[in-house]
Amino acid sequence: MAIETSAPASPLDRPAQFLKGVGPTRAELLARLGIHTARDLLFHIPRRYEDASTVTPIARLSVGQDATVIGEVISKGVLPTRTRLRVFQAVVRDESGSVECAWPGQPFLDRVFDTGDVVLITGPVRYFHGRRLQLQPREYVHLGRADQGGGNLAGKVLPIYPATEGLSQRMIRSLIDAHLDALLEYVAREDPLPESQRRGAGVARLDQALALLHRPASLSDAERGRTRLAYDELFFLQLLHARARERAARARPGIAFRRRNDLVRPAYRQLPFELTRAQTRAISEIFADMTSPRRMHRLLQGDVGSGKTVVALFAMLLAVENSYQAALMAPTEILAEQHARTIAKLLEGLPVNVALLTGGLPTRERREVLESMASGNAHIVVGTHALIQDAVAFRRLGLAVVDEQHRFGVRQRVALADMGENPDLLVMSATPIPRSLALTLYGDLDLSILDERPAGRKPVRTSMAGERARDRIYQFIRKEVARGRQAYIVFPLVEESEKVDLRAATAEYERLAGETFVGLRLGLLHGQLSGEEKDRVMRDFAAGELDVLVATTVIEVGIDVPNATVMVVEHAERFGLSQLHQLRGRIGRGGEQSYCILIASGESRARLRTLVETDDGFAIAQEDLRLRGMGDFFGARQHGLPEFRYVDFMRDHAILERARQDAAAIVALDAELTSPAHRGFRAILSTRYAERERLYDVG
Repeated sequence: MAIETSAPASPLDRPAQFLKGVGPTRAELLARLGIHTARDLLFHIPRRYEDASTVTPIARLSVGQDATVIGEVISKGVLPTRTRLRVFQAVVRDESGSVECAWPGQPFLDRVFDTGDVVLITGPVRYFHGRRLQLQPREYVHLGRADQGGGNLAGKVLPIYPATEGLSQRMIRSLIDAHLDALLEYVAREDPLPESQRRGAGVARLDQALALLHRPASLSDAERGRTRLAYDELFFLQLLHARARERAARARPGIAFRRRNDLVRPAYRQLPFELTRAQTRAISEIFADMTSPRRMHRLLQGDVGSGKTVVALFAMLLAVENSYQAALMAPTEILAEQHARTIAKLLEGLPVNVALLTGGLPTRERREVLESMASGNAHIVVGTHALIQDAVAFRRLGLAVVDEQHRFGVRQRVALADMGENPDLLVMSATPIPRSLALTLYGDLDLSILDERPAGRKPVRTSMAGERARDRIYQFIRKEVARGRQAYIVFPLVEESEKVDLRAATAEYERLAGETFVGLRLGLLHGQLSGEEKDRVMRDFAAGELDVLVATTVIEVGIDVPNATVMVVEHAERFGLSQLHQLRGRIGRGGEQSYCILIASGESRARLRTLVETDDGFAIAQEDLRLRGMGDFFGARQHGLPEFRYVDFMRDHAILERARQDAAAIVALDAELTSPAHRGFRAILSTRYAERERLYDVG
């Protein structure tokens, strides 16, 4: 393999392999952690810290406590059990006493631990067989050998780094410590923020921040260091968004619609329900955007069942009564069909043609819809990704609406908005997220929030149950089905796995159909089915041809089935709170009382209590973010979302606001970032957010 011989632009960009103490083998291990250069090593910051105040003397351990101890391994071994599960056990001792630690199913740790090792161990304390205390480790860190002074914190703050097999904490700490001073000298010369901006934001120099993170004298020192890196992450993303907003307003003016009320007023008068105050407020915000000469870029965020589609309908009617067309893009065919039916029903008797365009349309129907769109006879077009295919053309698209926008990402919504001559853009999301997070992720969009539910809907009664209650729960489902209702049973896995002891949808479907629910009509729905199969099963359930739907989270973004009144979630502890709330939103859509039952282990009940106590999706999202952090909050990475390594969205509201203000002020003075003071910012944006710059056309 050829080795690049040209000198890197900065010593910080030197390949990690050539740092003293690394070499080819260790470089491969570092690469697993995303460390490829000297800069990556420097920015590999600790994930947490331990100091004398967080370590519990072993003699003071008590049952139910979640504790961190530091001690020497004085004995170890692997014990078999009656269930053939092999358990690694180690006895750890400090100056105050000793405690037994057990790792069920991890016999390989016998090769990892040696007597005489000093380890830091964190986990819950329990009684073992009701007789003696046992620490059940959630994580551990090797600190060195007892005969070499390992584990002596002596009042120091100990950084705990992300590690990988073959590259221990001790190795990472020693490697960073060996190179830190030299690397920080280069950082001091490359700090992208001028002193005036740092002073205004109240953040440290970059080299100081990194020194505080890697060698803190106190936890407050480490927090000061993190705050600087968090500000940088937020500032550069807000700078990108501010440039996108400025460019959109300046270079691509929008359509100044007029309030004619030819369609809006008649549609409002024939609504079969009253709009909520939140819906009325959101419609006013959207109309203010649409009647201005600037192009609308707005996010409509609302909880499950808050009435986003109706708000979008009035926006579409404003476009149509101005002789423009409107498009609504949904993530699935069945959801697009539901939107088309709902809109057509609400507009019954009005001179508005509603068309449906999906990939599953027969050739003749598809051709007719495309002709109707091109001629302008289709006033409102509802569809899927089929709307942004090459063969699709609108005569005069004035408004593009994207539903469940997190299922598409930036690229798709930009593609739909490019179908016409600068149409207004409204994106909708039923995934409630805290306002600070929404402003960060979607800073290129204005924000409208629906924080009320339509009147008359009964809240879903949510309860928790253990494994032993399953038979009674299934009896309850039978009673509901006998009353003509339907039920969902949700599982975390599609198929059983040897790695985890969890019930899975496919196996449980066979058992439930063959034993528990004999005589009932069951369906199975999961992500491994083809799109056609998924649509068929969902249509059968919506039509009442199935009594019970056994499913995975593929139903999270589904359709309205008002007749479904029961949802049972197996292994509820495996789901995030926000995801459970989204699942729960599949029921409670009719006039009957609905019930959500979470089957979970006792340890997780405190976390799940939030769902029992509230149905406020924004409050649930806030708690979910606090408990799990942003990475787990969103689950699998969504296309187009930036990665945040340093921001804490529960605490960094003030930092976000300052970053937004600073970015807006800079763009107001120098939108193209051409002045000498701002050229460095432009270079960072081009490196860090290159794809987003292309999408926003701000490069």
